[in-house]
Amino acid sequence: MGQRQGALEGVGVMVPGFWRGRRVLVTGHTGFKGAWLAAWLARMGAEVTGYAHAPAGEPNLFALCRLETRIRSVIGDINDRPRLAQAMADARPDIVLHLAAQSLVRPSYEDPIGTFATNVTGVVTLLDVVRRTPGIASVVVVTSDKCYDNREWVWGYREADRLGGRDPYSASKGCAEIAAQSMQRSFFKPFTPQGHSARIATVRAGNVIGGGDWSADRLVPDIVRGCLGPEGVVRLRNPQSVRPWQHVLEPLGAYLILAERLATAPDGVDEAWNIGPDPGDDRPVREVAQAMAQALGAGRIDIETQPHAPHEARLLRLDCAKAKSQLGWHPRLRFADAIRLTADWYAAWHRGADMEAMTHAQIDAYAAALEAPAFG
Repeated sequence: MGQRQGALEGVGVMVPGFWRGRRVLVTGHTGFKGAWLAAWLARMGAEVTGYAHAPAGEPNLFALCRLETRIRSVIGDINDRPRLAQAMADARPDIVLHLAAQSLVRPSYEDPIGTFATNVTGVVTLLDVVRRTPGIASVVVVTSDKCYDNREWVWGYREADRLGGRDPYSASKGCAEIAAQSMQRSFFKPFTPQGHSARIATVRAGNVIGGGDWSADRLVPDIVRGCLGPEGVVRLRNPQSVRPWQHVLEPLGAYLILAERLATAPDGVDEAWNIGPDPGDDRPVREVAQAMAQALGAGRIDIETQPHAPHEARLLRLDCAKAKSQLGWHPRLRFADAIRLTADWYAAWHRGADMEAMTHAQIDAYAAALEAPAFG
């Protein structure tokens, strides 16, 4: 989506009271990022409806945060158009935040059809339902930093760089960006004068870490299982791979700010945005594992090469200058902060603490940081 010049007035922080009483539909609310987002929105007084598959196994953040008592949860597939349309009609949302996705590279090799169906057709299905639902002011479609045609460059990718992807997951995210833009320009204002008035932005976030993630084949959950498991061993397959790591609350805060601006001052916002850490806070996998093990006070690192493993990119960086200059957003957390918050969450869970209270405490602290130049 095209870039516009010039900073936007009064942005970069959340508007006090904006979300109280606001009707919001969150897809993917039973997943890692979606559960954090639903918890944050409910804590701000939003009327939240979630639409997603049932939580995948135990433990899961959705259950630990008792979200079934705080929001309306609808279990369904993103491509079940009649069920999604009914959920949308019942929720009557002002704002839609689309996080439902197949979010892992390695499973995309095992199920490429399902990955493309969820990540590409799911975007089209959602926006087709949105365009037939009155009253929606803004839609944030979450894709991934993997949407770029990764040339293993040392510099960060910008929003105008070529989309692509070698593995099915990455390619599906590039396709999702193209599909969202096509739907936007075909059926929504200002691109179509008689179109739906909802304004749409896509967001390409870097690698996200934080408490409550138990996904298979994802770095931090694998580290936690290794460090806190009976063997106390973390096995790494790609220790030198570099990624733009950020705590989960960083991109979620950006999604909320974007949704607010789309609803109130959309010009210059209804396009694509990179959200990632500051330069220097990308790190190789080995350093993430070492920092997590040190913060947890347990675990040793082993390197386990897999010569026949499917291809995964070794280097990926994001350039977030556009979000900083035009949106006023900037990261509040450094790498050490993200590791500390993540390790604190899992350590509390391991000792049997109240994880709803722990999650809320971290949300409250970060929400306060959105009004300050730096975190804690």
